[in-house]
Amino acid sequence: MTREQAFAEAGRTAVQQNIHGTMEFLRKYPPFAQMLDNHLSYLVERCVLQFYCAGETILAPTDGPVQHFYIVKQGLVRGERNPADGEQQQTFEISGGECFPLAALLGERATRTRHLASEDTFCLQLPREAFVRLFAECTVFRDFALRGVSSLLDHVNQQAQRDAVAHLGASYSLDTPLAELMARRPVTCASDTPLQAAVKTMHEQHVGSMLITDDAQRPLGIFTLRDLRRVVADGLADFQQPISQWMTPEPFALPSSASAFDAAMAMTERHIAHIAVVDQQRLVGVLSERDLFSLQRVDLVHLARAIRHAASFSALQGLRGDIQRLVDSMLAHGASSVQVTHLITLLNDHSVARVIELVIAELGDPGIAFTWLVFGSEGRCEQTLHTDQDNGILFSCDATDDSEALRQRLLPIAQRINQELDHLGFTLCKGNIMAGNPELCLSEHEWQQRFARMIGSATPENLLGSSIYFDLRSVYGPTIGVERLQQILLSHIQSNTLFQRMLAENALRQRPPLGLFRDFVVAKSGAEKHTLDLKVQGLTPFVDAARLLALANQIAVSSTLARFAALVERGVVDSKDADAFEEAYNFIQLTRLQLHQRQSREGRPLSNRIDPDALNPLDRRILRESFRQAQRLQASLALRYKL
Repeated sequence: MTREQAFAEAGRTAVQQNIHGTMEFLRKYPPFAQMLDNHLSYLVERCVLQFYCAGETILAPTDGPVQHFYIVKQGLVRGERNPADGEQQQTFEISGGECFPLAALLGERATRTRHLASEDTFCLQLPREAFVRLFAECTVFRDFALRGVSSLLDHVNQQAQRDAVAHLGASYSLDTPLAELMARRPVTCASDTPLQAAVKTMHEQHVGSMLITDDAQRPLGIFTLRDLRRVVADGLADFQQPISQWMTPEPFALPSSASAFDAAMAMTERHIAHIAVVDQQRLVGVLSERDLFSLQRVDLVHLARAIRHAASFSALQGLRGDIQRLVDSMLAHGASSVQVTHLITLLNDHSVARVIELVIAELGDPGIAFTWLVFGSEGRCEQTLHTDQDNGILFSCDATDDSEALRQRLLPIAQRINQELDHLGFTLCKGNIMAGNPELCLSEHEWQQRFARMIGSATPENLLGSSIYFDLRSVYGPTIGVERLQQILLSHIQSNTLFQRMLAENALRQRPPLGLFRDFVVAKSGAEKHTLDLKVQGLTPFVDAARLLALANQIAVSSTLARFAALVERGVVDSKDADAFEEAYNFIQLTRLQLHQRQSREGRPLSNRIDPDALNPLDRRILRESFRQAQRLQASLALRYKL
């Protein structure tokens, strides 16, 4: 027996003598934790325990087609991937409970990564033949082998939903397609139908809307009970007029494949109570808020409507408390982190708009058309429950007007709005990035000049400002000035490659909290000891990179994931890379939302800092992989701008 054979036999014996202990070890980590006992025991019984001393090569590209599947039992493995032409070397760590090299095994080829023991390491080795059989017989293992960490996100989302359900006792999904929610065929009529006949049909059919269609069942308009009240209020005497005179033309529509969440958000954003369901231009149904919410028990539309019509600041404060409960409800019903942040931002928009209206009603209309701007996370529609104010004012100003005089008329209103928003929980910005600051209450021309100066002079202050101000949108007032400002911004940045490079350097300053030889880098002292910042260290690398690439390619959308999608369409980012970045971003955001939920329930101040040791093994692993994706994105940015 050779020395290698003797070591292998000893490793096999070590596993055989402690099958139960090895199975218990693997049950702490996915996908093994989700595998059936017979599949897991099959894996363990065919494994060999192999020792590697620090610095020893475990597997290399020169070894030929991979013959074993490796699971780290103890220690740490470092992966070094040889770069393709023009790429930087990629390195990563594989720690206890993690495995390699799946892609090479599935491809029946040599690995492209050199795997070394970073320290004294023990690995469980499963022969390729056993790996192939396990792949064929175990669905959980096969799904993991094909999809990698992505398959684990399903378990994370299911657990997040179970946790939220535990606090609510609810069980339905907001992903339910509209096709499953339409209880009856739509009630329709032709455009020349007399109004009286249409209203009589609505009464007989017990419906709140009538869809007006052409001969091909294409929707031309909609008439609702709200329209009927308008007809009566206008004192119309002749109800024989055709319904086309009173219908709302071109009703908003969604396909039957759209989700309950899509319908809820559309009703909330557009202040409508009915949605036409249209497939291939043909009306197939109509959904009312009563249909949706009697089935779904989600009060998103009702809460938004109550906020928009709140009679006082104190009434608004009472309604703001319902948003926490609604976030719990959304997570329990299967909403994603993107949907939840979109929801929070939407309700925040309604709150801001109502505060502005109440302040104007109290202080008087200034007689100046102005737009309330929001920046940063609110500008990207990515707000969580933990947020502060980043806002400004853009006002109209003709060449003959005195912009300073107009500003002085608007500032008292802006400052009062900032104060009332603070009372609602939108904390005052420590950096004074608020509309009540004279430097952020500007005419359209002044905003254009300010942005031109920021791009023309890449000072640290201007680079920091770009990460806030360049994610902007309007939540109140005319939008045309903001649209012009955004177009000028895109034009200036596209033509200024030096500023782009400076933005890239700035985007690389906030590195994901992963160490070279250990998994997470955390604060070493003070009140933040043993914690990392999910927002600044986790989400910011994705946000900054997406912003830079979008602005450089004249992409006007502002949300991070919408920017990645647009970059894929332009061929700037590979679709597989974008999918990986989206999954990583979503997981970090979901972890952040869950953290805020726990803090709120326990009566603690909301914070973005988390102790990674408090996470379960699955969440730790995916968080680590998510940070690795941020590293990959930053590496591609460094390569693109030669940094």
